[in-house]
Amino acid sequence: MIATLFKRSRVFALTAALALAAPAFAPTPAFAQVTAFKQAVAEAAARDADVAAFYRGSGFDPIWTGGDADDLARRKALMRALEAAETHGLPTARYDRDGLMQKMRAARSTRDLGFLEVELTQAFLQYARDIQTGAVIPSRIDPGIVREIPYRDRSSYLASLARADDPDAFMATLVPATTEYRALLKHKLMLEQLIANGGWGPKVRAKALEPGDQGPEVVALRDRLIAMGYMQRNVKSVYDKDMQKAVQLFQARHGLEEDGVAGEGTLAEINVDPQARLRAVTVALERERWLNRDRGERHILVNLADFHARIIDDGHETFRTRSVIGKNVSDRRSPEFSDVMEHMVVNPSWFVPRSIATKEYLPKLKANPNAVRHLVITDARGQRIDRGAVDFSRYSTRNFPFDMRQPPGNSNALGLVKFMFPNKYNIYLHDTPQKHLFARESRAYSHGCIRLADPFDFAYALLARQEDDPKAYFQSVLRTGAETKVNLEQPVPVHLIYRTAQTDEKGQIEYRRDVYERDAKIWQALSDAGVVLRGVQG
Repeated sequence: MIATLFKRSRVFALTAALALAAPAFAPTPAFAQVTAFKQAVAEAAARDADVAAFYRGSGFDPIWTGGDADDLARRKALMRALEAAETHGLPTARYDRDGLMQKMRAARSTRDLGFLEVELTQAFLQYARDIQTGAVIPSRIDPGIVREIPYRDRSSYLASLARADDPDAFMATLVPATTEYRALLKHKLMLEQLIANGGWGPKVRAKALEPGDQGPEVVALRDRLIAMGYMQRNVKSVYDKDMQKAVQLFQARHGLEEDGVAGEGTLAEINVDPQARLRAVTVALERERWLNRDRGERHILVNLADFHARIIDDGHETFRTRSVIGKNVSDRRSPEFSDVMEHMVVNPSWFVPRSIATKEYLPKLKANPNAVRHLVITDARGQRIDRGAVDFSRYSTRNFPFDMRQPPGNSNALGLVKFMFPNKYNIYLHDTPQKHLFARESRAYSHGCIRLADPFDFAYALLARQEDDPKAYFQSVLRTGAETKVNLEQPVPVHLIYRTAQTDEKGQIEYRRDVYERDAKIWQALSDAGVVLRGVQG
């Protein structure tokens, strides 16, 4: 499908025209032409240190505008790649493909070619970075996106291209090769086609519908579910078992309670227009480019927007559990980053973060020194203080001199096990005594760390690679009641991501609500950069 977007004839005609321009320079001595070309390249490249260094290292020889077959092949490959950039949701105006082609037509001197040479290089470098590691910088969009982007050395792009036997194949290597990226790209094209053909039809105007209902709004729901692919075509006007199953399937693929009732929340998601879904998929493609790295043969994937944590082995999900993420307030939202899990702590103590100690517990201590008795308060030497001897009213968030700790136990805020991937954000996965929260549809309640619904099973899965009987081993450590560190013999990469559009192992698209409104910000940044939604006419 993507290949049909390439207008090859146009590219071949332009590159052929550029190749034929060389004879026009014949009256000028060859060495003068070379000198003029190199001077133009040096002048144009002077503003970009990486580009200037590359051309100095190559003696200012061309890689695009020379008359040989290799340069011609590179030009063709670049033009094809830039033409497909819009398909990937990239800001095509950055590369000015049409402007470059016009300059190819208009080139009349070696000096023209020298400047064009550098423009082609700069367009290539911008495209290569955008397609491989993203078109916008996440840290500038939202403070909670603290992901380190795996940027490549710009010089390496040029050196690799110059060595490539097949420039088209090299351009293809720049595109993320993950299964998720390919699946998202497929759905982006499908949504564009759908939008061009009119979308999913009228929205459902009812406030709520349930099994047994009938009438025009049930017909509207039926038609929308059929258009979305959740039901077979039929002429029924009653909310029967087939419609209930279709609604449940829709709910499952949108992270909703699977009760088969089209309540207010479910209908709100059913009525989301395909343009909004296309924005979500376009943002997901950008996010996938940010994570374009080796994620580990075994890794842990926590999709914050999905409220689940998973273990992935060789590309397949082998364990899944519900999660609770940070509250949707400025200093509680869970951040997005990657790190490596090194160990777990069984029967952990909870060392209260200073922000919680001063903002939540200090006011209580001012009112009553005997408040929060489940916490041990210690001084700078680690000695337990006498609460009755302390005037807590003297302290503020700035000068509070004490630490707080909750000893191990069933009521500990971290539950009975925590999973550590040491990081500067003090984020980890852990058990919790507040099990009731996992039954809720939206689960943003923590102070930022990730709570797991099935932490013991999660521990067994992690220990299975180093213990013959991981459950028996874990339980034996747990029964001691002592705080115990258990190292993972093979540390496991952890990726905290945020996807409102994702695909399952069968490639089926799923959507989630933008609980932190981060994707809305990313779309705005992409839009500001020049990314546009489109509909492909059939």
